[in-house]
Amino acid sequence: MNRLTNKVAIVTGASSGIGRVTAKLFAAEGAKVVVGARRQVELESLVAEIKAAGGDAVAGAGDVRSEAYHKALVAAAIENYGKLDIAFNNAGTLGEAGPSTEVSEAGFSDTLAINLTASFLAAKHQIAEMIKHGGGSVVFTSTFVGYSFAFPGVAAYATSKSGLIGLTQALAAEYGPQNVRVNAILPGAVDTDMYREMNDTSDKQAFITNLHALKRVAAPEELARSVLYLASDDASFVTGTATLVDGGASITRT
Repeated sequence: MNRLTNKVAIVTGASSGIGRVTAKLFAAEGAKVVVGARRQVELESLVAEIKAAGGDAVAGAGDVRSEAYHKALVAAAIENYGKLDIAFNNAGTLGEAGPSTEVSEAGFSDTLAINLTASFLAAKHQIAEMIKHGGGSVVFTSTFVGYSFAFPGVAAYATSKSGLIGLTQALAAEYGPQNVRVNAILPGAVDTDMYREMNDTSDKQAFITNLHALKRVAAPEELARSVLYLASDDASFVTGTATLVDGGASITRT
């Protein structure tokens, strides 16, 4: 407990799934948390839950495609808590799926805007602030899709999420001298709304489950604990990594 005492964190995509449980875990471990997503009502309920449990959080709703929104989240951290130590850039979308020969340019571009460009814009302003306070930790949510293997019909998703790995490495190399660590988690299947949207039948869920060595999908809390490790000083010598948290999907052929 209390691995994040006196730390200030931003979590995007915090209204549900991995982002929501990670924000709660950060707060339980002592961090003051700025939570962001599109849905104000869900963010307000999250802040209420964190405060009810004895934590401290503020919310700011907006569109991650907007650079002004990322500036505003950083400003909220400074105005409310005086600094920024941690950022978990988790907001994402499946994007337009289906046969790649039929995916629209707009759909492909929008997926990149949400999953990749938004993460760059977030880190741009987060890292600039972290440097002022002696460093920090940035974590992105990538995926095993397009890294270990891929599926038909998800070219936009795979492209945008695998691009985060290159971004992770570039930023880690560039800002390591300023004590800013940058890492990405690569989840396997996680039982979230996005997972159920992508796998909307029992047959699809059974297929996905069997891809994993553990023969199950993850609970969001399991991913949150991996993010906590990378965010905390426990990972003080870890940077530039693409960390598989995939239940063995990358090594399973049974």
